[in-house]
Amino acid sequence: MEKRGCRFNRMPGVMKVAWAAAGAILAGVGLARFAYVPLFPAMVAAGWVDGGEAGLLGAGNFAGYLLGVLAGRRLAARIGVPRALDAGMALAVAAFAACAWQGGLFWLFAWRALAGTAGGVLMALAGPSAQASVPPERRGVASGIVMTGVGLGVVSGGLAMPLLLRGGVEAAWAGLALAAALVWWAARRHWPDPPALPAEETRSTVPRAGGLLLAYALSGAGMVAPMVYLSDLAVRGRGMPIEAGAAVWIGFGIGALLGTLLGGRLAARLGGQRALLAWMAVQVVALGAALVPAWPVLALAGPLSGFAGVGATAVTLLAAREVAGAQAGVLWVRATAAYAVAQVGFAFGLAALFAATGDSHAAVFGVGLALSIAAFAVALRGWR
Repeated sequence: MEKRGCRFNRMPGVMKVAWAAAGAILAGVGLARFAYVPLFPAMVAAGWVDGGEAGLLGAGNFAGYLLGVLAGRRLAARIGVPRALDAGMALAVAAFAACAWQGGLFWLFAWRALAGTAGGVLMALAGPSAQASVPPERRGVASGIVMTGVGLGVVSGGLAMPLLLRGGVEAAWAGLALAAALVWWAARRHWPDPPALPAEETRSTVPRAGGLLLAYALSGAGMVAPMVYLSDLAVRGRGMPIEAGAAVWIGFGIGALLGTLLGGRLAARLGGQRALLAWMAVQVVALGAALVPAWPVLALAGPLSGFAGVGATAVTLLAAREVAGAQAGVLWVRATAAYAVAQVGFAFGLAALFAATGDSHAAVFGVGLALSIAAFAVALRGWR
């Protein structure tokens, strides 16, 4: 019997699979991870946590994300991809709902970590499963569609948060739970359901791709600065109003949308490794622009950061398929894990640097620029 999500002869159905996977990324990463950025100052202002504790909640989400990435493929091997995606979405909804209660630091930390775990599971499975469920000639488009979920989540969270916060922090968390539940309900009917790899194939050696993994990890480390400090740079670093900080973050999301859509298409035409080199170059420009003390340049840094940092995910996903073929899922998990490890380590490191330098945005974005240049150099060497 033909599997759901693998009907290559019905192109509209194929694209529904890609958009369903994008919904998983939207809820698990775009909301469960990034909607916390505009909530950060609101939670501190409401007295739920202080600034240091709010930063700890962010670090817990990074750590949970890494755990989810490592566990996602094993979970899918046991219960199947559709059920594993359902489990990730259910955990994301539960984490949002639980955070609507001010249960103290340990309660919030645990659930923010579990939200990260949900995002890691969904990120590890949604992209490779969607690619395995579409014809080869549509994989570039599907890759771009899937990863638009990150940008859609950032933009929708940034736009909705001011409205949700009118009812207080509790209402904001509850609203996010409802939004994730609605996305889950709409997407699960079209979950990708690729055939499982045979056991002997799963155990086979994955082609070496050290350069690809290193470039992607360095890119993730460089993106910690804009993913955590971009809005704060606008408000406290440049003296702009709080609305401008939100606008810069929404610009990040719009750039992420464009970067993922174009990333999948151009990677299909140019090749994944060549496209990755181009996206790393844009990331260098974005981090450099953040260091220029002029607000028009900062307004440009937001979209460019989202374009490069999130769009690189779609490019890397297709590059993994080029390098590893049927084993792309295994290589993608390794790439995502490397990205997560780099971000966890540098998130704590940049937090310490930020405190030690008296909240110097130049210091953290300078480190981000150096890491981005290193990512570009590794990608250039791999392409050559």
